[in-house]
Amino acid sequence: MLRTHTWDIFCKVIDNFGDIGVCWRLACDLAARGLHVRLWVDDASALAWMAPLGCAGVQVRAWNALSPQLSQSLHLGADSPGDVLVAAFGCDIAPEFIAARAISALARGQFTPRVASATALSSAASVGTPVCINLEYLSAEAFVQRNHGLPSPTLHGPAQGMTTWFYYPGFTAQTGGLIREPGLMAQLAQFDASAWLQAHRLTNTDPRSQDGRTQSAVVAQRISLFCYESPALSPLLSQLANSPLVTQLIVTAGRAQSSVLATLDHKKACQPAWNKRKQLSFSYLEAISQAEFDHLLWACDFNFVRGEDSLVRALWAGKPFVWHIYPQDDGAHRAKLEAFLDWLDAPADLRDFHRVWNGLSHADLPPLNLKRWMQCTQAARQRLLSQTDLCTQLLDFVEQKRSVTV
Repeated sequence: MLRTHTWDIFCKVIDNFGDIGVCWRLACDLAARGLHVRLWVDDASALAWMAPLGCAGVQVRAWNALSPQLSQSLHLGADSPGDVLVAAFGCDIAPEFIAARAISALARGQFTPRVASATALSSAASVGTPVCINLEYLSAEAFVQRNHGLPSPTLHGPAQGMTTWFYYPGFTAQTGGLIREPGLMAQLAQFDASAWLQAHRLTNTDPRSQDGRTQSAVVAQRISLFCYESPALSPLLSQLANSPLVTQLIVTAGRAQSSVLATLDHKKACQPAWNKRKQLSFSYLEAISQAEFDHLLWACDFNFVRGEDSLVRALWAGKPFVWHIYPQDDGAHRAKLEAFLDWLDAPADLRDFHRVWNGLSHADLPPLNLKRWMQCTQAARQRLLSQTDLCTQLLDFVEQKRSVTV
């Protein structure tokens, strides 16, 4: 394993923090295994709440600080381009970074060109060439298994002559696996949900008024809500308000919270008595770290998650969940969702709930079925636990490619 080598991970934040979230987890997992990691990101602001304590072995660098002059200076100091370059989610690694890698090879005497030209620098890149990885989006679609590990040669520019390898995370043994830190399941087994809820003042939060007196109802189920805007949010709230179970809805900061507040305003205006029995209460969270988000999923009985990172964490949590897939203008998310539900072996009512929640069906929202859906989630988790995690597979993959190219 490349225990003493440096990895450079490049990330461009599109929106919703999913890109930086996945890259940060990967960087931390690599660092925990003894590697030096630099995370080059164009907007690191989310890390202030996502990872307030940072991570030993991970350095966050501003991508917008890269400049043409960097290619002349990187090889002179500690910022020499690393042994492994990871382009996350199809972003392009800064070309000056590749050029600096070639110049660094020249400075070390690994290559002596006849003519100091761009072609010579490109040839220098093949000596001590870094392994370049294109870390792709997560999907259960069939093309992932076909394309995982395929090469993509670079024919032009500073990286001419180098090969980028497509690396696809996935849910089967024929893919690159999922991020699962060593010891994660042991941490989950030792987790004290009651203590965590008390520490965050999330217990006994359902006051109800009866005959002018306030009494605390026992919460029967806790549900976390991390979602985009869903047309099924209002029906969900009505369903929970009419449930025989007292429910606490724990709402994450950002778009989920904005959606809930807007929906509540509308429901109160149109139907003031919609929650008159007070079966449903709300708790609103501030932005929380990745570690605390994991704990939230572990502490709840049911989880609504969105995007890529939280989907994986919901699977490891082993609780029933519904996934809000990132919507795409061309409708490609529909096939992606169906492929995931097929892999999950989801029962019919869970499939229907996903379709309605994601705005892909206008049918009535099915009732939550925590028992059956938990069995589905835990069976899927067991299949995943029999497979090697992403970081371990990626290290093996890189070592194999280095043994060929170096």
